[in-house]
Amino acid sequence: MANTRIGRTVSVAGDKQKATFSAWIKRTGLSEAWLLSSGGTYSSGSTIKIGFNSSDNCFIVGPSNNPRMESTRKFRDTNAWYHYVVAFDTTQSTASDRLKFYINGELITDYGTETYPTLNQNLPMNQTGSDNNMWLGGRGESTYEFNGIMSHVHWCDGYVYDASAFGSTDATTGEWKINTSPSVTYGTNGYFMLKDGNSLTDASGNGNNFTSLVGTLTNTEDNPSNVFATMNPLDNYYASSTFSNGNTTTSMATSGVETFNASTIGVSSGKYYSEVKVITVSSRTHIGVVNKLSDAIGNYIGQNTYSYAYAGYDGNKWNNGDGGSWGNTYTTNDIIGIAMDLDNNKIYFSKNGAWQNSGDPTSGSTGTGSMYNLTASSSTPAGAYFFAGGKRSNDTVKLSWNFGNGYFGTTAVSSAGTNASGIGIFEYDVPTGYTALSTKGLNL
Repeated sequence: MANTRIGRTVSVAGDKQKATFSAWIKRTGLSEAWLLSSGGTYSSGSTIKIGFNSSDNCFIVGPSNNPRMESTRKFRDTNAWYHYVVAFDTTQSTASDRLKFYINGELITDYGTETYPTLNQNLPMNQTGSDNNMWLGGRGESTYEFNGIMSHVHWCDGYVYDASAFGSTDATTGEWKINTSPSVTYGTNGYFMLKDGNSLTDASGNGNNFTSLVGTLTNTEDNPSNVFATMNPLDNYYASSTFSNGNTTTSMATSGVETFNASTIGVSSGKYYSEVKVITVSSRTHIGVVNKLSDAIGNYIGQNTYSYAYAGYDGNKWNNGDGGSWGNTYTTNDIIGIAMDLDNNKIYFSKNGAWQNSGDPTSGSTGTGSMYNLTASSSTPAGAYFFAGGKRSNDTVKLSWNFGNGYFGTTAVSSAGTNASGIGIFEYDVPTGYTALSTKGLNL
């Protein structure tokens, strides 16, 4: 939702002392960001904000810093979904019962800043008049917008719930998992937003629909039950890339020559497919897979024994240096498909749906038309391969990845190809036996 904000105007007054906010979120950028802002604009001073501060602590701030709660725990995982719950009840006689934070089902008890609402305090929520706004993804101005994904957002007006109303612990894995149909009461201004996609229709039955205020709200297959790979913003020291569109688009500037960005998920077995669209081509664009993350400027894809690249400018294959002629050249707006077979240690590439070198990703150990036989590095993480994109020159390259979300940036695939695994949406047919690089894909 970076640079995107949705909202609604409250026309009928609700409860100003009791409410519950619940949302599943995935951060794709680490900066101060507000998930929900209720009341007036920030400059009016009559606003309550829920989100993350500049130090990545979860926080809530009310008018004149009353209340103001900031956890000591930091939440910096940009590959995980968090379940974020805040329960308000200022009628409680015990101060610590008037506001409660839960992350992934766990009640937060350690705070760096801890100012609870006063007894029976009216908070700027569910109210009419000049301060009757409620926003998701930011505030009334164009700052502190949430950089990430939101799903299953609940607001319960006048009703107080703990996290167990919206999630539960999986008996087998011990993980906190989503309750997709919680039994809760929403009250006058309550809503259930972003239930199954990017619809702005209230799924609670209240008809408290939202409207798009800023930016484009893009749908995604990534969800709390199936986390898809993205490009990794935490592995960006040498590349100095700019990440956007939920960390699926990387823009590598002129500085930072001969380097790359890699995916958040690495794998050592199985068969996985991804696509990448070339938005801005470098004179030396390299797309491929790596067995080791970038550890220096000058460490480009295909330079060493642990990385394999398809070069756009001449179609050559690269592993431990230039391996010579292999496929067609590619340039701006071309879509490169990558089929990574780690059961047979083969790698295949397609251009706009055509497998290069007459490749057949379903040929198994025969490896018909594969670029190379993959070998593992002894370096950490040994045996794990990552999808990667970068350059071998001192100019700009911009790549937009589709790991199964069905989009290149904010543009949906034109006509989805077949996909036997049913996991993810791709522009072209996914080879039989391959799947998206996601948590469900890992467990096929």
